Amino acid sequence: MKIFLYIILYHTFLIHIGIKANETYSVEIEALTMVMEQYKDFDKNKNLNIQKPNYMAFKKDECNAKVEVTEKNGFQITNKELFDVNVCKKEIYKLKSN
Repeated sequence: MKIFLYIILYHTFLIHIGIKANETYSVEIEALTMVMEQYKDFDKNKNLNIQKPNYMAFKKDECNAKVEVTEKNGFQITNKELFDVNVCKKEIYKLKSN
């Protein structure tokens, strides 16, 4: 009976953490998905034989985030692009490209 109780409490605790994480990182998650959808179109135009791009999001405020897209070939960075994303207005601005 104790094991059954522990399992229920454990799953309840995990669900609570999952909900809290989604609220905390909602701007970053939305910014990443917006850039990933747009970056698919950029990827189709390039003939890449390297690894898939790495994405990193940094929250600025409740509506804005900076997204960094890095393509690496081994240890060498071949391409790095920066995007400024406004999640509230659903706008993406390309800041820098190497």
